[in-house]
Amino acid sequence: MACFPWRVFWIIQALVDVTLSQEIYAPHSIRIEGDLTLGGLFPVHARGVSGEPCGDIKKENGIHRLEAMLYALDQINSDDELLPNITLGARVLDTCSRDTYALEQSLTFVQALIQKDTSDVRCTNGEPPVFVKPEKVVGVIGASASSVSIMVANILRLFQIPQISYASTAPELSDDRRYDFFSRVVPPDSFQAQAMVDIVKAMGWNYVSTVASEGSYGEKGVEAFMQISREAGGICIAQSLKIPHDHKQADFDKIIKQLLETRHARAVIIFAHDEDIRGILNASKRADQVGHFLWIGSDSWGAKYSPIQGLEDAAVGAVTILPKRATVVGFDAYFTSRTLENNRRNVWFAEFWEENFNCKLMSSSKKEDTSRKCTGQERIGTDSKYEQEGKVQFVIDAVYAMAHALHNMQKDLCPNQSGICPEMTGGKKLLKYIRSVSFNGSAGTSVTFNRNGDAPGRYDLFQYQMNINSTPGYKVIGQWTENLQLNIEDMQWPNGEMEVPSSVCSLPCKTGQRKKVVKGMPCCWHCEPCDGYQYQYDETSCKLCTYNMRPNPNRTACQPIPVVKLEWHSPWAVIPVFLAMLGIIATIFVMATFIRYNDTPIVRASGRELSYVLLTGIFLCYIITFVMFAAPDGAVCSLRQIFLGLGMCISYAALLTKTNRIYRIFEEGKMSVTPPKLISPTSQLAITSSLISVQLLGVLIWFGVDPPNAIVDYDELKTINPDKARGILKCDISDLQIICSLGYSILLMVTCTVYAIKTRGVPENFNEAKPIGFTMYTTCIVWLAFIPIFFGTAQSADKLYVQTTTLTISMNLSASVALGMLYMPKVYVIIFHPELNVLKRKRSFKAVVTAATMSTRLSHKAAADRPNGEAKTELCENVDPNS
Repeated sequence: MACFPWRVFWIIQALVDVTLSQEIYAPHSIRIEGDLTLGGLFPVHARGVSGEPCGDIKKENGIHRLEAMLYALDQINSDDELLPNITLGARVLDTCSRDTYALEQSLTFVQALIQKDTSDVRCTNGEPPVFVKPEKVVGVIGASASSVSIMVANILRLFQIPQISYASTAPELSDDRRYDFFSRVVPPDSFQAQAMVDIVKAMGWNYVSTVASEGSYGEKGVEAFMQISREAGGICIAQSLKIPHDHKQADFDKIIKQLLETRHARAVIIFAHDEDIRGILNASKRADQVGHFLWIGSDSWGAKYSPIQGLEDAAVGAVTILPKRATVVGFDAYFTSRTLENNRRNVWFAEFWEENFNCKLMSSSKKEDTSRKCTGQERIGTDSKYEQEGKVQFVIDAVYAMAHALHNMQKDLCPNQSGICPEMTGGKKLLKYIRSVSFNGSAGTSVTFNRNGDAPGRYDLFQYQMNINSTPGYKVIGQWTENLQLNIEDMQWPNGEMEVPSSVCSLPCKTGQRKKVVKGMPCCWHCEPCDGYQYQYDETSCKLCTYNMRPNPNRTACQPIPVVKLEWHSPWAVIPVFLAMLGIIATIFVMATFIRYNDTPIVRASGRELSYVLLTGIFLCYIITFVMFAAPDGAVCSLRQIFLGLGMCISYAALLTKTNRIYRIFEEGKMSVTPPKLISPTSQLAITSSLISVQLLGVLIWFGVDPPNAIVDYDELKTINPDKARGILKCDISDLQIICSLGYSILLMVTCTVYAIKTRGVPENFNEAKPIGFTMYTTCIVWLAFIPIFFGTAQSADKLYVQTTTLTISMNLSASVALGMLYMPKVYVIIFHPELNVLKRKRSFKAVVTAATMSTRLSHKAAADRPNGEAKTELCENVDPNS
């Protein structure tokens, strides 16, 4: 007794004494003599009412299962190969479907293991009493209900008596630490719960409710389902409701009302007893919700008709689970041959006989609802309806498992001895052999146990179907043997639905939308679109596309942003290109005319060398338009950096040299008759070249610091709407670099304008200062308009087009103003008035200065009297270098 606390031992001792005082041996048990005795626990009677421990007899769950044990014992004892020379006996007790009553009854199994001190006990005559030594139970078959098995297992483990249940499926019995001597030939509800989870997932459901009968079976079953569904993920429990023990009709109506509060959770998992299932179906019918709920019933529903009788329309589409089983043909023959004469060992068989045939055997019979006398000639299956109860197979397998374990134990521990031997004692030894048995059971399937004493999960899946094409009934739709095999195409649904009905909290999000999960309910979510430049990365998140990408139309991935560039056919390019072509033609025409008439007085008077330099600059100002609109690459970008400011620089360097020369000549003439230095054509070219070299040096530095290259700018046209986003292929030249490149040319232009203003008083008879002045004034106006347009469009979506067009038009206008004002009058005279293109007499520098001084005073009169040809005569060509 050292294996458990002494306090527990004395409590059990007291209970045993009370039990013996109630004469347990009287007809509340079955005793069958044998070499080894097996205990048996069966719900022969229902739970009693009004203080009674036992109620009415249970024909199928009680008598069928009890007789299955007796049948198995007969088969084993008649088998020469299984337990030879050993007879199995039995001690069978009635649990009355009540755990506390079963606990009292099961104390019978342990009394042989308790040593009683009877030394001070005497009979009335003074003699010591004679005690009948109780038989020792080596193992127990049972019980049926999980609550009963749990209660009994707690006692049996203290005395190391192995127990094999044929119907208890509560998951907590798998705890090998608390119920180490408990085994079962039926799979636990955890397997059943796993099968239910697999069914729910196969249907595409993720939002379900649960309903359980109060008690170990229902509550533990639902608990197992919820635990497995949490571990598997993807299933949310909308509501978990419980049916009370002492239920009323209002309780069922309340449950249905609560289930309807989450209408999207149409699937309902039921772990409930028969009468509770009927109550739920009835309540759904009263609420006019037939066909709304999708029932998934546990093995307590199985393929029974009793829970749905009269409620078939409310049960249509219900999916139910039942452990794989088969009808034991030998038992049918055995049971239908049982009579009152040949079955006296079953002390409850007479009561069964009365209930089965609705008759009375004796006038003292408790059966009061009939007055018909039993003849004893009635036959089961002939005079009454008979159908083998579903757990008969498992009762037989449980008895055979115990027999095979004892057989293997005898072979190992008593190798040279027939029958039992002293070594075959000890529940721990027997438990070891029970857990290692493996044989083909009565249904042809293997019987084995895992380390927790559980049988493997094997279930048949049924659906209750009712339509005009077939008879109503349960149809096999699949099976579960650690993996689900479900024939969805064979399933039928309420209200004639063709597709699998939905039971989801939220519908799947559309493509390009992410799930925003409701806190605490992972199966419920709101759908939010991936906006802007985001795409759907996975179900719950959006990610931003890289800088050069945008989401595709359905926002499932990113795609490259289209790249655009300035096109020749663009409206932004047509006008600048047209102006540039006209300008190039005009410049070539002027240059050709000057070359053709190179030695004529007007060409010579214009300063041939600087004129050609100026025309070259004008030509480059027109050419830059084509460079600016060409497709950017390394070569084009290099040309842009070189020629962007070079044309203007050449033009204004030549004009500045001219205006500076005029200014110096007249300023020097006021003080001396000696000509100023550096006014010869060679000197003028040298000055112009030095001015141009500054621009070229800046370009070289620019090349070194920031080599030219083409880039795709994705930021400039990255609009809010990604469908309109574009990348721009352009040269890597910033607005600041453009202004810096043009800055030197603008400085030359401003300086030239200043000199033009200073020489505005020089008569036009002697120079072209006034045309240069008008040219510079107009050019300044053009570029003053360019700057605000250029910088004002920096944030515009059409920035590239506006700025490029504005820049090229400004350069075209600048070149056109210079070409028109400085050279078109000369070309006009050369071509249309050649008589004016004649050489005037040469004058000395002193004469020229004197004439200019007088001309200043009499400018108006001289302008009226002097011929037009003199107005276009340049000063320096009339100066005699030797004067």
